[in-house]
Amino acid sequence: MNQELALSIDSNIRETRKTKSISQEQLALLTTIDRSYLGRIERGEVSITVEKLYQISQTLNVDPKILLP
Repeated sequence: MNQELALSIDSNIRETRKTKSISQEQLALLTTIDRSYLGRIERGEVSITVEKLYQISQTLNVDPKILLP
């Protein structure tokens, strides 16, 4: 995945999470994604899979396209 694209998705996840007033730890618990891994996703250190993108979008109650650039 293009690094710019990955960073944009990661930034959108972080901003949406903050807008919804959900902590990283809460999101990790609700999605059953390890908190440290979620942090790495938000920092653009790992590429997110489509499955994880949908899992996060469902937990944040947003359409997955909201998280895409």
